Amino acid sequence: MSVQDTVIGAILWILPAYVANAAPVPTVYFLRKLGGKTHPLDLGLNFIDGKRVLGDNKTLEGFIGGLSAGSLAGAGLQLWGLHSFPLALILSFGALAGDLAGAFVKRRLGLKPGDPAPLLDQLDFVLGATILYQLFAPVRLEYFLIVVIMTPLLHLATNTLAYLLGLKSNPW
Repeated sequence: MSVQDTVIGAILWILPAYVANAAPVPTVYFLRKLGGKTHPLDLGLNFIDGKRVLGDNKTLEGFIGGLSAGSLAGAGLQLWGLHSFPLALILSFGALAGDLAGAFVKRRLGLKPGDPAPLLDQLDFVLGATILYQLFAPVRLEYFLIVVIMTPLLHLATNTLAYLLGLKSNPW
């Protein structure tokens, strides 16, 4: 397999997780623009350290939007024989769970929602997706390494775009 084929394979493998991780921002943005309410996943509760468990930015609506979008991406890829829908669903759920774990860690560190946490912000969803996926199917090491290298750059670019489009209040 050529380097180009390996990179394309890595992108196709992780694509449902990327979509799931990106979808909550526009989902919540448009829902709020339409006058809808959002519901924090942590129900506004504090952890034993007195800090919010996750924060207001992690919402039920964002989670459902992310899971739906990532799963739809996987369904589309399956139609072309490029992915498995059940594994895409697993990647999507794992990505969102990893992002929630990252938010939990950020709250414990005293960081506010939206505060930057280099590498944690970029790789929490990749690790969550990979760990859950690995329980059901083997992850190709070269795919994982390519994704870990390219994700921080891609994450910065997409967050900057979301900021420029007015979907986010900061470029990270």
